Amino acid sequence: MSESTNRSPKHHLPPARHKDAGTGQAPREFGPLAKGAVMLTTCLLALSACTNASGSAASPTSGSSNATFDPASLTADETLASQVPEAIKSKGTLVIGSDTTYAPAEFLGGADNRTPMGYGVDLAKAIGATLDLKVDVQTAEFTGILPALGPKYDLGISSFSITKERLEAVNFVSYLNAGTTWAVQKGNPRNFSPDDVCGKSVGVQTGTTQEDPDLRNRNDECVKAGKQPIDVVTLKNQTDVTTRLVNGSIDAMIAESTLIGYAIQQTNGAVEKAGGVYNTSPVGIAVPKHDTALAELLQKVVAKLIADGTYQRILDSWNNSDGAITKPEVNPAVQS
Repeated sequence: MSESTNRSPKHHLPPARHKDAGTGQAPREFGPLAKGAVMLTTCLLALSACTNASGSAASPTSGSSNATFDPASLTADETLASQVPEAIKSKGTLVIGSDTTYAPAEFLGGADNRTPMGYGVDLAKAIGATLDLKVDVQTAEFTGILPALGPKYDLGISSFSITKERLEAVNFVSYLNAGTTWAVQKGNPRNFSPDDVCGKSVGVQTGTTQEDPDLRNRNDECVKAGKQPIDVVTLKNQTDVTTRLVNGSIDAMIAESTLIGYAIQQTNGAVEKAGGVYNTSPVGIAVPKHDTALAELLQKVVAKLIADGTYQRILDSWNNSDGAITKPEVNPAVQS
């Protein structure tokens, strides 16, 4: 999520969970995309059950929403494990703070709807397995994670967009790129183009950066050019936006790239991407500011997971390989 400073790019804000730094919301740099996750927690397993999606293609299957990474598939790396700080090694557990309301990155699912799931959670498990540590993913309010690093959480994995403001408070290890993209019905029957949105009906989740400033700016341009304004359909939950698109009541939808990829998977391909990803920003694992050594260790672990294919398998299982990176960095340079 890429949220602003609130949820800081969990990527909501510029890009989306990208929760804002302050708010701690999804993309948490993009806009508040993550807030619709309350529905995602219960609806992503069966979109139609919560949004009245019609028939076959409109009814997503559980698919990878039930997928879970098995840490037993990995062998601990003794060299890396020997570098784990004594405070963490002595308890044998990596405690991670996560706002589990942002599928497919971090959310609660499983038979009890209380089991942390998502590619962020799977990455956490893979890190723990590599370092020979158990992993305890604890649900937390997005805004409370970064301030609690150290005293309460060893790490924060919650789709944090990496921003200059956040870098002043914590260290980050990048592991993904996320941005904005568009989606249309399969086959694009209405010949929609992101380059020509004037007069079109576009669905978007309320509070996201896709709603404002993206669609707002595009609409202003339409009006200035003397064209029809965009028919912006704002809904609280991304699942509802997706259902509108599947059922043909809107021409297209715009959302964070990670959510679009998941929507395609959950609807069995009833929707497809329209155009590429733009306004991308790095997403990172948050580490206490004073613990640079831990951040450097995590960078090595993520690099190993990329090299051995574990990282790619995790992203593929959640249909989010588009955001894959080839080189994790500690405190990468960002523009804002």
